[in-house]
Formats: sequence, structure tokens, C-alpha cells
Amino acid sequence: MPNRADDCFLVIFGASGDLTRRKLLPAVYNLAEAGLLPERFAIVGVARPPINEADYRQQMRERVRDAEGEPIEPEKWKPLEERLHYISGEFHEPRLYQQLSGLLRERGASYAIPPNYLFYFATPPDLFHTVADQLSASGLAKEDDGWRRVIVEKPFGYDLESARSLNARLTAGFRESQIYRIDHYLGKETVQNILAFRFANGIFEPIWNRRYVSHVQMTVAEEDGIGSRGAYYDKAGALRDIVQNHMFQLLTLVAMEPPISFRAEDVRDEKVKVLHAVPSLTPDAVSRDVVRGQYDGYRNEPNVTPESRTETFVAMRLFVDNWRWAGVPFYLRTGKKLARRDTHLAVQFKRAPFMLFRDTPVECTNPNVLVLRIQPDEGISLSFDAKVPGPLERLETVTMDFSYKEHFKQEPTTGYETLLFDAMTGDQTLFHRMDMVEAGWQIVEPVLRQWERDTRSPVPNYPAGSMGPAEADVLIERDDRRWRN
Repeated sequence: MPNRADDCFLVIFGASGDLTRRKLLPAVYNLAEAGLLPERFAIVGVARPPINEADYRQQMRERVRDAEGEPIEPEKWKPLEERLHYISGEFHEPRLYQQLSGLLRERGASYAIPPNYLFYFATPPDLFHTVADQLSASGLAKEDDGWRRVIVEKPFGYDLESARSLNARLTAGFRESQIYRIDHYLGKETVQNILAFRFANGIFEPIWNRRYVSHVQMTVAEEDGIGSRGAYYDKAGALRDIVQNHMFQLLTLVAMEPPISFRAEDVRDEKVKVLHAVPSLTPDAVSRDVVRGQYDGYRNEPNVTPESRTETFVAMRLFVDNWRWAGVPFYLRTGKKLARRDTHLAVQFKRAPFMLFRDTPVECTNPNVLVLRIQPDEGISLSFDAKVPGPLERLETVTMDFSYKEHFKQEPTTGYETLLFDAMTGDQTLFHRMDMVEAGWQIVEPVLRQWERDTRSPVPNYPAGSMGPAEADVLIERDDRRWRN
């Protein structure tokens, strides 16, 4: 891995938005603190509001300070602020891109930065194709004198058809090797560590299969509701917003075969095979294996349709029909307004033959579970039974626990630091490939179509602060299992 990113410009479309203020600029600042930014680097913000450049710099300084939760280091922030520029205009107007092109040439000459441009699409999804088309039409996509890369935020499409359409628009002006479809979950340390955990340790990979694994649970729980995102969320819902991208990416990392190397294409080849191995859900399977819910009060949220049937909770059972995982259920659930913020993966191993301990008091008959905690407390734990000290034969479940914060003495980052750095160095390993996006949509498409047809069945409600509707418990209890609550 290179010690620094390539000298370049980071051009952020949507530079006045929430993502830029809360995530992107704090991530750039953290890269500066870590000494990973290139020596010759500048940022150009592009957005609609007409903001004076000095005012924009001050606003971003305050937002980064708020995001960090402590005073920022002047010696780290000042060089960034001095090379933080802003231009405004309408994204569909060619003159905006002419102005951008002129600014990049001018500042590139004065800062001695080569014409390497990383374009970040932090705009609403309906503007992705507009920005891509205009970059191509203006000549900014051409790699005559340096590299050009685009980072595209989720959601990548609204369904399979729109995802394919967006892919076609992007690849009309950019090669696939220039397109970085981002999922910030893949920047989380625990998510990245799944590959190292599985393939760098000889004790786990031999039992990482259907012979030893009973089932796998994945939970992405959020305490908050939709907030001010009603206009977007009411069209998207939890299945599109979380399952189709975040959770499927976690699924691929847990279930993939060992790649022949850690080169981007080798890793992504194995990940997409997992998605292709998920059997298509029939209407009966959707009714049986997928549960949706809506938290109480959702329809009263701003910009939400009063009769909305949009799901804020999804639970589903999937299978990966290959030699490694055939017959092993993967239980996925995600929702808003749940009891706590918690994202984790749990690999439940099969119970050992229990005849030997048939007369021994035990607290748990199936204790062997490996939990990978992604947020808020990133870490890994392994539970197993041990004998309680004393003359009596009693078993008790104990846990070995590893915490990133405690061991490495580092605060969790936003997740964007790694992904921005990788994009600047040209590493696509942690980014979605076009076929992966489409494979994910192919899995959820039958669910979306079935829900569109089913306008009579009520969408179950669940109280805020619970762990979802009772139907989600029934889903897993049919298999004589329980959610990890």
C-alpha cells in the first residue's frame, strides 16, 4: 500500500450538503492528521447555493470542528482551508463545467498539481446521470494528461432497470475502471477485517462452512427515525436503503470463497459469485421468508405520504446455494426506531454432541457463536462453554472479546477515510462493481414486485424502541431459533 495518495484535486458535487459537512471533509481532515494526503492536493466544492468562498471556508471549518467533537489542529486544517475552493451553479448547465475546468487548470498551475481529478457525486441520486453526462460533454472525463475517477454514492438505482440505465449512462463517458460505487460500510474497520479474520487465521476457515455452521444472523439496527429524509426515504424504504447494498456487501464478505489474491478484481469476482448463488425468491418464498414493518408514527413524519406502505423494517431469510453454504440460512434484519443502534454479524456454530454432558447443569445448550461488531463498538467476540470452578460439574458460557478501541487505542473513524484514500490510489477493492450492483437488485426485485402487487395486506406496525414487528420473530422461530437481542 502506498504511504500517500496520488497528487490530485478532489471535486465534490453537492459540496453544501449534509454528507460533505458531516462525513467527507472530516474524513479528509482525518487523512491529513494521519499524514496520508498527497503533498499537492486541493478541494473544489460545487453546489447550487451562491456562497462566498471565504464564507464557505469558515462554514466548513465549523462543521469539521463539530464533527470531530474537539478543536481542530490549525497546522493540519489551515493548509486544507487555503486550498478549499467553491463554485456555484446549476448542475445541468454547461457553463458550470466550463468554470470548473478553468478553475482546475488555473489552480493546478499555481499549486503544481497534476491534472488528476477525483469527482465525488454527493448529490441527490436523480442528478448522478446529469453530472456524469456534463463531465463527459465538457471533456473533463478524458484522461489525456492525468487520471479521472468518479465516486458515486448510494442508492445506485431504484430498481434493476434504473440501475442498468445509470450504469449505461456512466459507462458512456467513463470506463468501469474509473467508476467507484461507494458504500461507507465497507470502510468500517470490522468490515475490512472480515477478510483478514477469515483468511489470515488457520483456525476459522476450516470450519467456515455448512458442516459446522448452524446459521448466520446479520443485524443493522438504528435508534433514529427518518428525520428530515422523508422525501427520499418514502420512495426508497429499508429494502432499497440498507439491504440491497450494505447488508448484501456484508453477506458477500462472510460467504465468499478465498480469492486467489487481494487484488480488486480477484476479491470482487468472488463476492459477486455469492450474490449469483442466492436463489431467486418466488412469490410464495417472499410471503414466507420476508417480513416488512413500519414504526408507529412513521406516516406523521415530514414529507411522508399519509397512506404510505413504505417499510422502515425488513427481516428476511436467504440461502446461498453453493457447496460451502447449501442449507445454511442467513437471517437479515434492519430497521429504524429500534431499541438501540447496533450493527453486527453473528456466526452460530452447530451444537456439539451433548450426550457427555446430559447430566450437567448448563446455562446455554449452544454457546459457540462468533460475533463481529461493526458499530457502535467495533470488535469481535467468541463465546464458548467452560467449567465453573468448584467440585461440582457445571458449565457456563464465557466470552473472549476484542475491541478495536481498547486494543489499538484509536477512536472509530467515519469509514470514508479508507475509501477516499483507496480512490485516490486507484484501489477498487472496497467499491461495488457494475455486475455486483445488478446482482443485488436481482435478489430484491421479486420482493419489490410482490409488495407492489400486494396492496391489501397490512404493513405490520411496531413500537418505537422495540426490535421490530412480532412477525420477524415468527420468521426465525419457525426454524427453532431466536434473534440475538
